[in-house]
Amino acid sequence: MPGRRKLEEHRRSIGEIRDIMNSMKLLAHMETRKLDHLLGTQHAVVSSIETVAADFVSAYPEATSAMQAAQEVYLVIGSERGFCGDFNETLLRQLERIQQDKQGKDFPILVTAGQKLHTSLPDDPRVAARLDGAGVAEEVAAVLTRVVDTLAALQTQYGALTLYALYHAVDDDTLATQQLLPPFQDYLDRPSRFSLPPVLNLKPTDFLIELSDHYLFAALHEIFYASLMAENQQRVQHLEGAVKHLDEESDELRRQSNARRQEEIIEEIEVILLSAASLAETLPKRR
Repeated sequence: MPGRRKLEEHRRSIGEIRDIMNSMKLLAHMETRKLDHLLGTQHAVVSSIETVAADFVSAYPEATSAMQAAQEVYLVIGSERGFCGDFNETLLRQLERIQQDKQGKDFPILVTAGQKLHTSLPDDPRVAARLDGAGVAEEVAAVLTRVVDTLAALQTQYGALTLYALYHAVDDDTLATQQLLPPFQDYLDRPSRFSLPPVLNLKPTDFLIELSDHYLFAALHEIFYASLMAENQQRVQHLEGAVKHLDEESDELRRQSNARRQEEIIEEIEVILLSAASLAETLPKRR
């Protein structure tokens, strides 16, 4: 068994690491509280746009014919930071399943967000752009600016895009795949809620383009918030397990240290008893 001093030093080191991880867990938990509020607000915005889009498409279905696309692009949203379990690995496994479903066809272009995801896709020819992700909610707006610029560059190169977002859903252990471009395809077969079409101040195609831009930006906000929320939820869970493991290891080191101290006390008592016995033997001789 190692010496008691080494055991105590190791235990102090574990305590410092435990405090750091516990602080990281608390910060992640605080981030989830903030994102929960932002997600509720953003979901209301997206739902409002979708309601308008459903009414519009049901009245002017011919306007969507101008938005057909060919080149597929997957926006894959990973984590910018670590300590979140297999958050990025599950995204990669889903990408492989998507590729298998293509049955030999060309795989879509990838746009990835998140430094930790990039390390799992080194030199992958499918990746057209590697973007920094968001570590906190306040960074989402800057990330979306980079995403939109990247999509604009790809649209210039390939023409119209079919854009999908692959990301972690909130409060669920599954992944979500959402089509963002061309938008509103699910509304084509819906019956109109009104007997007369809505009155427009723009041409239907122009109105749809403007509405699609608003929808894309709002939907991307919701998606990145959801991904960041799921990431922090996994981080809290992962760090809780790590903190618990460190507490158990610290308790074991304390037990070993106490046992080693007991051994030292016994050794000290034995030395005292031996010294007393030797002293008792020498005293009569001196007399």
